[in-house]
Amino acid sequence: MTIPRLSVLALVLASALAGPGAVQAAPDAGNAAPAKHAITHEDVWLMKRVGAPAVSPDGRWAVFAVTDPAYDSKEQWSDLWIKSLTDDSAPRRLTFSKGGESAVNWSPDSRQLVFTAKRDGDDVAQIYRIDIAGGGEAQRLTTLTLGARTPRFSPDGKQLLFVSDVFPGAAGEADNQRIAKERKDRKYTARAYERFPPRYFDKWLDDKQVRLFVMEAAAGARPRDLLTGTRLAQLPGFGGGQGDDGQSLDAVWSEDGKTVVFTASTNRDEAARAAGYTQIFAVPAAGGEAQQLTQDKHSYKALKFSSDGKTLFALTEEEAPGKVYDVTRLASLAWPVTSPTPTILTATLDRSISRYALPDGARRIVFSYEHAGLEQLHSIRYDGSDLRAESSPATGTIGAFATGGKAVVGVWESSINPPEVYAFNGTPKRLTSFNVDRAAAIDWQAPEHFWFKASDGRMIHNMLIKPASFDPAKKYPLFAVIHGGAANMWRDQFVLRWNYHLLAKPGYVVLLTDYKGSTGYGEEFARAIQGDPLKGPADELNEAVDQAVKRYSFIDGSRLAAGGASYGGHLANWLQATTTRYKAIVSHAGEMDLVMQWGSSDSIYGREVNSGGPVWDNLPVWREQSPVMQGGNHAKGTGFTTPILISVGELDYRVPANNALMNFATQQRLNVPSKLLVFPDENHWILKGENSRYFYSEVYQWLAKYLK
Repeated sequence: MTIPRLSVLALVLASALAGPGAVQAAPDAGNAAPAKHAITHEDVWLMKRVGAPAVSPDGRWAVFAVTDPAYDSKEQWSDLWIKSLTDDSAPRRLTFSKGGESAVNWSPDSRQLVFTAKRDGDDVAQIYRIDIAGGGEAQRLTTLTLGARTPRFSPDGKQLLFVSDVFPGAAGEADNQRIAKERKDRKYTARAYERFPPRYFDKWLDDKQVRLFVMEAAAGARPRDLLTGTRLAQLPGFGGGQGDDGQSLDAVWSEDGKTVVFTASTNRDEAARAAGYTQIFAVPAAGGEAQQLTQDKHSYKALKFSSDGKTLFALTEEEAPGKVYDVTRLASLAWPVTSPTPTILTATLDRSISRYALPDGARRIVFSYEHAGLEQLHSIRYDGSDLRAESSPATGTIGAFATGGKAVVGVWESSINPPEVYAFNGTPKRLTSFNVDRAAAIDWQAPEHFWFKASDGRMIHNMLIKPASFDPAKKYPLFAVIHGGAANMWRDQFVLRWNYHLLAKPGYVVLLTDYKGSTGYGEEFARAIQGDPLKGPADELNEAVDQAVKRYSFIDGSRLAAGGASYGGHLANWLQATTTRYKAIVSHAGEMDLVMQWGSSDSIYGREVNSGGPVWDNLPVWREQSPVMQGGNHAKGTGFTTPILISVGELDYRVPANNALMNFATQQRLNVPSKLLVFPDENHWILKGENSRYFYSEVYQWLAKYLK
């Protein structure tokens, strides 16, 4: 597959949309620009999905995944592509398989890649290696019963470090094979649990235990388990961060290749009653006991060594007792570690660091953080001094980046520029054009930003999205769309699940508000919902709607709607329960009762912290800020009258379907116009193409019915 070349005319059209580094061309006076069309679901769903780049250590190449989506998942492809960073040649495809590849890692000599994939004959993902310099097909390196993930070359390129799992009591691969067969052959299907949580998002958890392995970087080499039998792994609370593919142990090699440094938790068994935290440990690559390097109640992640191997960097969160949110900061430790107390490099920056990288020779850390709808690059010296902004696009979001040599390469996108790979050495330069043509043909505008001072004294940031063929002389209904989280932020980026322009398409102005509790505005702002989980944020949302109506003459204040998903669904339910100002509400995966959500979700302790204590303490917030408990507002005419569209994934274990069932039951009991959509094959998000298309069509019909 080759990337289509842009015509001169298409380049002219794309230049305004393609962001910094876009190719410019002179207009052809003899031809009129082709008409643009309003965005379609096909435009959104079929945009190429460009993944995070991995940059070769010599700074010459970037490799990244590109998903070629399809409505039928069986027809979807995802492959690795490679782009030269030394010339303007087009990227080329490296792999040709439907399954997709992940966790790409370069060899130190920049000649080979390893990655994980599930290919023909694989029941679980295994590690593969491909020779970039010599060419040829990818070679499978592991054949483990429980698979392998996140491979990392050793500094000399001779070994691989990776994460896998073992069954309880297994002494090696033969035991894992035996136990796997026994479990496959057993007659019963029951699950048994003695620790919380039993499930995560859309998966029931099992008793597999996470481990670190080292092996020679060769097919048929025997992996060595570094942790089984150690005192650390025998602790009842030992484990890693939970993800879709299992638990993770963020691990890196020391520069001499003699030590593996990693993060792990020792209190996972307390998840139902205490905050979890992860500490930094080290274990000899040749085997031995693990040593704990940090001795606090913080959490650490994203470990990286400086190129000289003398400094270990990490991201850290304080896990402050009794607080619902902690800013993520950059930390460093001298290596070898002589003090368990790290230096906090961004202690004076009241923003959470999203990701960071270490360009060679610069002795500066490049990092990004959220602020007011944007995510841009900044840097700081290794000693924490000289914080400064780096050259970044003025709009949009840098969602991922990495370094190799001195090169800084990442993915930039905005709400009208689907993701592309960019170089960020000096003026940002676009390196790929997977979505430029399609984006150039769409009639859409960049969001308009505005701020206002809420009645509680906070400055509130908003973005306004206008529909296709926008005419400021006309009047448009307003659809206030509420982000989830609450520790999240509306970004100027291209999104699939609640695409701003697709929601605006029927002729709505879409309002995106960062209410208190949002990230990107400092620690206090994000913590401000503690003890006030729904009412305060909802009041700010209502004020944002009032401000938008007041500021923009093209908004029809008599035709208002609101909706959201996850925490946005919680707030949508609260608005439906407490006000009659909206003509229609849309709620996906929305909480209806704080007590029920505490007991049935896969996360409970943070809910206690946010409400001031456990549910049996009879604290007022559990009742006073549960939407269902506001049912009396129906009789008073102050709530539970607005028609509501309720949707949920049956496999959602974060906000389980009982919330949606209670919501629908409440509406039907009160004789409120309501409709329930249940997606039996979806989890917390609607991730399948045809389900997504149906969801948008239902939202369109619901809003049209009541906004007329």
